[in-house]
Amino acid sequence: MQRYFLPRTIGSHFCGSPVTMATEKVKDPMGSGGFLEAAVKISHTSPDIPTDVQLSMTEHFLRRTTRMQRQTTEPASSTRHNSFKRHLPRQMQVCSLDLGNDYVDKDDKPTGLGRIQPELYQQKAQESEDSSKNSGDKNCGRINFSLKYDYENECLLVNILRAVDLPAKDLCGTSDPYVKVYLLPDRKKFQTRVHRKMLNPTFNESFQFPVAYDELPVRKLHMSVFDFDRFSRHDMIGEVELDNLFELSDLSRETNIWRDIQYATSESVDLGEIMFSLCYLPTAGRLTLTVIKCRNLKAMDITGYSDPYVKVSLICDGRRLKKKKTSIKKNTLNPTYNEAIIFDIPPDSMDHVSLHISVMDYDLVGHNEIIGVMRLGCHAEGLGRDHWNEMLAYPRKPIAHWHPLLESKKSEKEVGSFQSLFVLD
Repeated sequence: MQRYFLPRTIGSHFCGSPVTMATEKVKDPMGSGGFLEAAVKISHTSPDIPTDVQLSMTEHFLRRTTRMQRQTTEPASSTRHNSFKRHLPRQMQVCSLDLGNDYVDKDDKPTGLGRIQPELYQQKAQESEDSSKNSGDKNCGRINFSLKYDYENECLLVNILRAVDLPAKDLCGTSDPYVKVYLLPDRKKFQTRVHRKMLNPTFNESFQFPVAYDELPVRKLHMSVFDFDRFSRHDMIGEVELDNLFELSDLSRETNIWRDIQYATSESVDLGEIMFSLCYLPTAGRLTLTVIKCRNLKAMDITGYSDPYVKVSLICDGRRLKKKKTSIKKNTLNPTYNEAIIFDIPPDSMDHVSLHISVMDYDLVGHNEIIGVMRLGCHAEGLGRDHWNEMLAYPRKPIAHWHPLLESKKSEKEVGSFQSLFVLD
């Protein structure tokens, strides 16, 4: 037991009578409550302390006890975090309270507020599925045309009559439609006049395609419907393709046909073909690609023609090592080149390289446009791989083949990450 002198205030003098306190370091079974009672007993020994002061002391000890209990619940942290804690706001240092079911009034009845209702989400999911299906089958209207073969002049007569229920492409709720007509695989194109602000235009325009009657079974009629835009690129409404020209009659008389316009964002007509030969000399490590000619290229200019040239890139492990070009052929869709492009490639590197061929349309003003592309190499697909393997199987021998051109986007999917290969010059 230790003795302490508690100063006692009586008027203006102190009394130093000894007062004993139980302050031994003994575990109190009552915890913080026992400590509080001891403090209160000490307060009662002093009769001069007012009641309001005793109450304030009691509240002070209660707050201190609560703070001590909160601090004991915090996890111990390392000293290297102390400097970081000093910069935190005071609100961050208060431990979070676990508001569980103890704080919920048992008399409260559950309501629908805040509860998840699965049936609402199922309904929205069904609506989204329906909307996606409808977006895949967009209503682009219908088109009416007629076909007839002229035996005397040996040509096919195509009459574009009308279109109905076209979708509105302009902000005013109308469209400015016109129709492009092809007889594939030829790239010759005819086009109707533009009808302003109409969704049910009447065209009544006829076009003649010179073609022998025996060739009609292998020809396809392609029609693309566009919305004319004066200040930007024309919007495509849709397309119609007739694979079998003799589907309804032998075309000896005029045949009237209705077709639904299929939704499309770009013309799916053929881009044309390119013919070239490959020859490899293993002893010299020299690869020669001879660009011979192209046919039925896509028209890129307003005149209905293109100014095509061929660009060949040598790729190794995803990097373009070299790039070479042919000359430019003006105003033609069937250019002839007969130009050789040579690359020096060691025999042990032939399995790691590939060639990317791009047929471009030269433009004096602006960027050159891509007509079509294709890829050669061991890791290419289809004819590009077969032509490459045939070249390696028969060294020192030129081997020529026709290759169909692909869209640049489709080729990029096949190649992988070679998007930079087809960057416009």
